[in-house]
Amino acid sequence: MNVNPFKTIRYTKFVSLLAVFSLVLQLIIISYNHYSGYYTLTGMIDFVTRLVYSSVFTFIAANILVWPNLKIIQLLNRYYGWQKHIGIRLVFELFGVLFIAAFISIFITMLAHTIDNYKEPLGAVLVTNFLITSVVNLIFMIALEAWLFFSHGRREEQRVRELSKELSLMRFEVLKDQLKPHFMFNSLNVLSGLIDENVEKAQDFIDEFAQVYRYVLETIEKNLVTVNEELNFARSYMYLQQVRYGENLQFNIDVSASYFNLCLPPLSMQIVLENAIKHNALEPGKPLHILIHAANGAIVIENNLQPKSWKARSTGIGQENLTKRYELVGGTAPEFLISEKKYTVKLPAVQLND
Repeated sequence: MNVNPFKTIRYTKFVSLLAVFSLVLQLIIISYNHYSGYYTLTGMIDFVTRLVYSSVFTFIAANILVWPNLKIIQLLNRYYGWQKHIGIRLVFELFGVLFIAAFISIFITMLAHTIDNYKEPLGAVLVTNFLITSVVNLIFMIALEAWLFFSHGRREEQRVRELSKELSLMRFEVLKDQLKPHFMFNSLNVLSGLIDENVEKAQDFIDEFAQVYRYVLETIEKNLVTVNEELNFARSYMYLQQVRYGENLQFNIDVSASYFNLCLPPLSMQIVLENAIKHNALEPGKPLHILIHAANGAIVIENNLQPKSWKARSTGIGQENLTKRYELVGGTAPEFLISEKKYTVKLPAVQLND
């Protein structure tokens, strides 16, 4: 859990808690010292003076303790997470607690002694304050770890709920986009023409058309599908488009079999392919070339740039959609790169944990 504690903890709220903690701690210490005879209070004025004086120093000490502790947690989160290095982490945290407690207790004790000399032997005060500071710092460290753990858990739960809600909306949009009338009518018009011209090809068109919608309905509720499944769908989808656009649309796949069992969010390729066709001109002598290949753990979809003279209306599904899908499954965000002559989308392949 690589959590940055400085971004998780709310400063104002935490400082307020430290102030309350300092006051309560000194109430306990002063009361114990009085009733145990270690330091007997002479009256209410002595009690209030000592309480204010001690609470201020405790608050300063607590603030000085907290931030080094948070830095230790940040470093350990980065290099020695709880899941894989629990033993090493406990040793480092205990050492850090004691080292910080020693430094702070000596500093605060000597500062207080300079302002108002202790009546007790200085060595005994140093030892006592070190033990108290060590215990307090250990409590701080445990409290900080617990706070960060539960804060992170709540944020993750909220994040998953929000992403799940967004994913449901995106799934509906994708399904609606696939079933939209103009795609249906265009496909049916192509099929009508094929029936008169080439019955065999018309049958192939029907088979691929059915395959497209079967895949949409079967995978719309899944978070991940294999690269091989996505490639098979891409072939069917592009077959329909190539029958419609003919030689004006060129499509090739060159993906190694080593990628087939890796995963992608379902219909991620379709979104990229549809946008490529939607936003580029497909004209005789100027075909749109689309290539799907693999590189550096990602499925790469490239097309040459030849924008239409008029801009097609954006449906809102695209980069944001894919980015949120990858966020939901915990994958690396996709990349969208544009150059003078080429548009490239890199869809990171996700490795399923066994």
